[in-house]
Amino acid sequence: LSIVALFCAAVGTMMRLVLVAVALLFGVVSAFRVQMPKMRLPRPSSMEGPYSFKTEYFEQPLDHFSFGLEGKTFMEKILINDTWWKQSDDGKCAPIFFYTGNEGAIELFAQNTGFLWEIAPEFNALVVFAEHRYYGSSLPFGKDTYKVHSQLAWLSSEQALADYAVFIRHLKAKTGCEHSPVIAFGGSYGGMLASWFRIKYPNVVDGAIAGSAPILQFTAEKAERFNAIASDDFWKSSRACGDNIRASWGEIRARTSKTALSKLRSLFGICEELTEAADVEAVVNWLYNGLTYLAMVDYPYEANFLEPMPAWPVDKACSFINEPLAGDALLAGVKEAVSVYFNSTGTVQCFKLGVDGSSSLGDDGWDYQACTEMVMPMASNGVDDIFWENPWNYTAYAEECEKTWGVTPRPNWVYENYGDDFTLEGSNIVFSNGELDPWRGGGVTKSLSESMVALYVEKGAHHLDLRASNPKDPTSVKIVRAIEKENIVRWIEEAYARHRQEQ
Repeated sequence: LSIVALFCAAVGTMMRLVLVAVALLFGVVSAFRVQMPKMRLPRPSSMEGPYSFKTEYFEQPLDHFSFGLEGKTFMEKILINDTWWKQSDDGKCAPIFFYTGNEGAIELFAQNTGFLWEIAPEFNALVVFAEHRYYGSSLPFGKDTYKVHSQLAWLSSEQALADYAVFIRHLKAKTGCEHSPVIAFGGSYGGMLASWFRIKYPNVVDGAIAGSAPILQFTAEKAERFNAIASDDFWKSSRACGDNIRASWGEIRARTSKTALSKLRSLFGICEELTEAADVEAVVNWLYNGLTYLAMVDYPYEANFLEPMPAWPVDKACSFINEPLAGDALLAGVKEAVSVYFNSTGTVQCFKLGVDGSSSLGDDGWDYQACTEMVMPMASNGVDDIFWENPWNYTAYAEECEKTWGVTPRPNWVYENYGDDFTLEGSNIVFSNGELDPWRGGGVTKSLSESMVALYVEKGAHHLDLRASNPKDPTSVKIVRAIEKENIVRWIEEAYARHRQEQ
């Protein structure tokens, strides 16, 4: 929601995600495939920020759902801030604000979820950020966790949610605050987890704020939505901008001779030598990654969520290609456009293909999850988007997963486990989605009931509402945050009332 997570192993790889976000970063070898790039849900790149916390570790069972491994455990990293938490004179404990960790080091999300931090003092809340198993420092088998594929059997959203539930129960017992209301927060894959946490463990969590959580992205019918929304972002900035990007793919793919490849390398400032047709596809993949990330994090102010970028980075990118172009001029313009993502600081000397610019931490974990339960179909048709025709191909996707991880995906498992468009049931969940966020295509965009509310952030990118407030925020996100806070107040009051009745 984390989910990168959210986020394609194409002819089946544009398909594999990341919310995930969102999610890319294959090494040079895997990038040089005649395939569309694998995507993940966007994930912040900087662990530095204004928020402080204590770091603790909690011993978790490796497997919550079977017997025979009782002695197998690992240490889960937990970040806690109890600055504002207190117990009232009548013994009533303040609420717990609990962030369901995404696919990466938990510090990344702690420093990029300003909304939670800003409202915590108003509620005297205990702030907790829990790291997702198999990411960051919470590695069940240490540095060798990913060296043996069989050791990944316990990497799943189900196990992670069970970790969170077990820790909360421990925390309440430790503090003597068994009746503290718990509000879950999460963005991207983390947002998916927050919503599923409330659905699966309503006895543990009293409500959930799920920002940009593509929990409905698991059907082939929605495979083209991501790329269609990303395309609209560029077309909204300038029709010529989107049209130029679409024209660039044919221009790039036509350059296959030795001389043309050398010129292509020079035009884009690529580090590696380009020597064959597969190298051309690597250039295409690299461009696609950069352009779609620009759409995901099209914030109204300067930000470094993934990489340092200016305000409204899509508009900035389009400023280089906002009139009809062709030939070398077209490719030079596209290079400048994508540099807004890859090199807005101007410090990159040359571009390495297969590197998306953000931290690589956690990519193996998300790739494995995308090959087991997080099967989010992705495709483009080259007509309703600015890309090229690339239909969803589950067969190729599954073959890639079997080759890479030795596993066969379960494409229907998420819906069977948590619910789909027609069977999703629950209460006390707010789903927010931004107009500009490509992951909106897989999100809950219509309220499902009075207590499962969908909010729309006009001019909003990927979970803008969960970021810290900014003077340049659009009015829409201020309204959404106010509604989210109103729901949190209600959920907390309901939890206290329920506990009073139980006494």
